[in-house]
Amino acid sequence: MASDNRDNVAMDTGSHETHSRREAQDPAALAEALKAVHRTPDTPSDSDSGYEARDKPLQSVLLRRKSRSDSYDNSSSVTPEIIPVKDSELNEKSSSDQLRQALPKLNSAGKGKKTYIVASDDEELREILRGVLEREKDKRIPGRREKLRDMVFTRQFSAFDRQNQDAANSPFHGFYVLFWISVAVLIIKMGADNWRKTGNPLGTNEIMETMFRRDVIVLLLSDGIMCGLTGVSWVIQRLVFLQYLNWDRSGWIIQNIWQTLFVAGAVGLTLVRDWPWTHTVFFVLHTLVMLMKQHSYAFYNGHLSSLYKKRQSLLLKLKQLENVSPVTSPSLTSPQAAALSTLHLAYPPSADEYNERRRSLSKSRSTDQNDIKNISRAIEAAEPLDMEQLQLFERLIKWETDALTDELRGKATDPTHYYPNNLTFLNHYEYIVLPTVVYELQYPRSESINWYYVAEKACALVGVIFVMIMISQAFIYPVVMRTVHMKESGWTTAERFKEFPWLLSDLIFPFMMEYMLAWYLIWETVLNILAELTYFADRSFYDAWWNSVSWDQYARDWNRPVHNFLLRHVYHSSISSMKVNKHTATILTFFLSACVHELIMWCIFKKLRGYLLILQMFQLPLVRMSRTKWLRNQKTLGNMIFWVGIFTGPSLLCSLYLIL
Repeated sequence: MASDNRDNVAMDTGSHETHSRREAQDPAALAEALKAVHRTPDTPSDSDSGYEARDKPLQSVLLRRKSRSDSYDNSSSVTPEIIPVKDSELNEKSSSDQLRQALPKLNSAGKGKKTYIVASDDEELREILRGVLEREKDKRIPGRREKLRDMVFTRQFSAFDRQNQDAANSPFHGFYVLFWISVAVLIIKMGADNWRKTGNPLGTNEIMETMFRRDVIVLLLSDGIMCGLTGVSWVIQRLVFLQYLNWDRSGWIIQNIWQTLFVAGAVGLTLVRDWPWTHTVFFVLHTLVMLMKQHSYAFYNGHLSSLYKKRQSLLLKLKQLENVSPVTSPSLTSPQAAALSTLHLAYPPSADEYNERRRSLSKSRSTDQNDIKNISRAIEAAEPLDMEQLQLFERLIKWETDALTDELRGKATDPTHYYPNNLTFLNHYEYIVLPTVVYELQYPRSESINWYYVAEKACALVGVIFVMIMISQAFIYPVVMRTVHMKESGWTTAERFKEFPWLLSDLIFPFMMEYMLAWYLIWETVLNILAELTYFADRSFYDAWWNSVSWDQYARDWNRPVHNFLLRHVYHSSISSMKVNKHTATILTFFLSACVHELIMWCIFKKLRGYLLILQMFQLPLVRMSRTKWLRNQKTLGNMIFWVGIFTGPSLLCSLYLIL
């Protein structure tokens, strides 16, 4: 019995020593936990109370981060949570080892969730953690999301760019080279066949004649005027800044009216001039790009104008506060100092902190959200204030103004790009020529222009266009003429439908080739040329969409500039403005995208059928299907389904428009 007691004492002593050693390591674990919730721990002071607190048994809590996914926004996000540890799981004198032994049971409910162990008796620290975690939970509430999502632009290259070392060192790089060699051999063979049959390597060349037969100069002039008219959005923002317009009232309405007229005028011009489909596609697509650029420029600067106006008002109140003399007796003026929320003053004022605070208070019943309003009202009324109120009012207003100042800087490092310094004629049109449709105050830039690189991409541009014309002339144009002959010969719809399978089979491979080449033409050649000429360093215009296992992944990866626009100005804006949940926001985003694509099809065929809209909306149930237990981990099968859709989709659409 005595031996057992000695063993127990020895075990308790060893446990205490182990716990003491781990206690010295707890600051690192604590720093990691606080880093998980974006906080920096305050350095503890060596006061007597601090030493007395160490004599108390440490109370352990678990800080676990719950991962969340989104069907449209794939940015990884985590929501921390505090997990209470029951006495039955850990005794009062639990050590870190004992705490870890309890983790398997706690972690069994959620795989893949990161767990941090925080052993501390600091009530203030635990209150900070609890407050921060509550605010993190608020992010899941749709009405509390930010209006404009921040976009992060970094220096990077596109996947197929020769400057991208990852692509150059890929084990599949040889297949990329083989593809272009095969294309070159195919074009040489087609040219030889055309020369043998017609005496011209280009063959009968109807498509080339259609492209350059008429209105080429008119097209270029119209495109230049259309780009120049984007300056109307800049004029509107100048009027907003000069307070001739209020963005939150009439400003955004005028902007939307102008955008509607802008698109309607461009589409109407294609109808009036009766342009061929090549002119129409180019002009309408470029118009839509300019529309997105204007919308992003206007609504981002409009958002900043509201913050700037609020900041100026707070600075005026701060100046008024400096002229107030405090009363000696305690003031009865509301708000009282004790009634004001000051927890956020412990953190440096920043745009992120400001947005988190606004989100956490936007729909809460707490009076915290009215603190600044109540303070401003008390200052405006010139009511008597005591010294404690004056000091606290000044701290709260300064924190708010500093946070707003940080928001007005955005990601910019150059003061000339801070709002409102960015509202210049040059800044607007510099943005118009950049290969992005999401406006930011400043972008990462390259140091110089590599003219050899520009020449290389320009040659690729001309070469790809030539290949596309040759393929269209040889494989697509004859099929189109065959369907035209059917209609002119009076074939009934039933008779034409009998030819539908053969039309589809004839168009599958040439349309697949045209689809791939059109994507490469825009996202690899045109955008990289623009990026090099404008010193634009973020060239992540696409991701590895060819490895997509679901349609939402494809929507995110194949066109990154437009995806970022939809993510900020449609998906997140609908959540914050319309107060919808993320699933409804996803449906709205896909529907808007489908409507725009259908508009392009109408401009080409002059028919409103809705085929593309239906097929694009059908991607949503396919996305849900890809997340079922039968397909969730079947990457090869998911990629096969994706490629079958890419193979059949373009040719199916064209066949339907040609037959009906």
